[in-house]
Amino acid sequence: MSKFNGLGMSLGNLSLLSDAETRSICSENRSGGKGRGGMDPAEPDGPARDLGIGWKCHASDSIEAGETFVMADIEGPGAIQSIWLTGTVGRDLILRIYWDGQETPSVECPASDFFACPWMDSRKDPRTSEHNPRVNSMPVAVNPKNGMNCFWEMPFRKNCRITMENLHPTEAAVLFFQINYTLTEVSEETAYFHAQFRRVNPLPYKDVYTIVDGIKGQGHYVGTSMGWGLNNNNWWGEGEIKFFIDGDSEFPTICGTGTEDYFGGSYDWDVDGQYQIYTTPFLGMHQVIKPDGLYQANLRHAMYRWHVMDPIRFKNDLKVTIQALGWRDGGRYLPLQDDISSVAYWYQTIPAAAFPEFPDRDYLEII
Repeated sequence: MSKFNGLGMSLGNLSLLSDAETRSICSENRSGGKGRGGMDPAEPDGPARDLGIGWKCHASDSIEAGETFVMADIEGPGAIQSIWLTGTVGRDLILRIYWDGQETPSVECPASDFFACPWMDSRKDPRTSEHNPRVNSMPVAVNPKNGMNCFWEMPFRKNCRITMENLHPTEAAVLFFQINYTLTEVSEETAYFHAQFRRVNPLPYKDVYTIVDGIKGQGHYVGTSMGWGLNNNNWWGEGEIKFFIDGDSEFPTICGTGTEDYFGGSYDWDVDGQYQIYTTPFLGMHQVIKPDGLYQANLRHAMYRWHVMDPIRFKNDLKVTIQALGWRDGGRYLPLQDDISSVAYWYQTIPAAAFPEFPDRDYLEII
């Protein structure tokens, strides 16, 4: 009888014994080594100066302007099982994850967008709680005020390297984080986690927004998170999502029926003339930022759809697009020119195709 490797955890296997080893990396244990936590000395003028070593002496790290900070460098085999972080969360912090010594990242996203919060910017002082959304889903949870949690299982065989780059030209970023992982055997049929960010502002007239393209290899698509900033009046979500699988060219294998339909809602999310937000285990439209009549001029939405129970399998290649459609006179569709961003999440074999060149800070800016 083979020994349980401790991966794919659920209520159904929680009682099984395993030889997997549990480890965790944070600012108090940068190596994740056994018995190596809380060893930093107290700073002479720090809050633990009267208590000394073993107390709360190094709870966070500072990432200087333009610096790339190595959060973790782990020798495998094993798997990341959860990530928590907070601090200076927004599009100035870029999360990257590299598997098994690859030179190009398999995860490359602004930290806020990775956790399905595309409009979050903790450097600013928002006047409404709408800027600090809640996400109450299975793989991603965002809790007050901006506690970002991820439970995507991320196996690796040789090495896992996680970095955070601070794009701000002059200001340091504060990062609190905890990366929980296991050291264990990884089976041959296990794929690698990937996540890719894209943003177009504005979408050119009659263009279709591309969520992801150029995926090569075998794998399965497991989720989409999106930020949608409106540049027009009236309803905006008539567009269909399309999945082009294994050689599909002009027409896709999977075709949706509308934007709110894909994210699990219906009829414009309109109840009594107001958008109704919701956040559930696998899908949500969890944030609506409304104009304030002065400086905040655009309506903005955040949404997610996790394909945990219904992953989209591909053997060779995958492309995912979504249309941006509203209404114009005469009962005709209006191709929209909105501010659209997304993160695509999937598992696949490596090496993966290189991602498109990551945009600069000005292109990422929420404006």
